[in-house]
Amino acid sequence: MPASLLPYDPAAPDVADSVATHIEAWLRHRGVPRARVEHIGSTAVPGLAGKGIIDLALLYPPGEIAVARDVLSDMGFQRQSTRDPFPEERPMRVGSVLWSGQRYLLHVHVVAEDAAEAVALIRFRERLRAEPALRAAYEARKREILATGIRDAVAYAEAKAGFILSADKR
Repeated sequence: MPASLLPYDPAAPDVADSVATHIEAWLRHRGVPRARVEHIGSTAVPGLAGKGIIDLALLYPPGEIAVARDVLSDMGFQRQSTRDPFPEERPMRVGSVLWSGQRYLLHVHVVAEDAAEAVALIRFRERLRAEPALRAAYEARKREILATGIRDAVAYAEAKAGFILSADKR
C-alpha cells in the first residue's frame, strides 16, 4: 500500500481491542498467559491522522517468540511482503479484519516484553496522547514527508524514524 495520511478513525480503538483480546486468548490457550497486546501507532492516539493501519505490539515473555509467531500464523496473519521486512527475530505480521462492514488493515509487531523497543513504543504512544504540541508536530512531519513525493511505505517509515527518535530523547 502506498503511504498516505488519513483522518483519525474513532472505531480503530474498538477494532484494536477486539483483535488484541483474540490474540491474547489464543496465546493463553497455547500456554503463554503473560503475553499482552498493546495498541500503538497513530490509530491509538485520538485525533491523530495516520496511515490508517492499526498497529499492535504483541509483547511476549522471554523464550516465547516461536509461540507468538505460530499463534499469529494460525490466526491467519501473514509475513510481510515489502521490500525490507522485519527480521524473524523481531517480526511483524500483517492481516486484516472486517469490522462493521469496513476492512481494517493490521500490523502486529512481535516484540519481547523486556526489550527497550517495547518501552519506547508505549512511551511514544503515551506522549502523543498527552502532548498536543508533539501530536501536531508529528502529524506535520508526516505531511512534510508525503509532500516530498514519498509513497513507498518503507521509505515513509524510515523518514518518520528520525522524528520518533528525537522525540524519545526529549
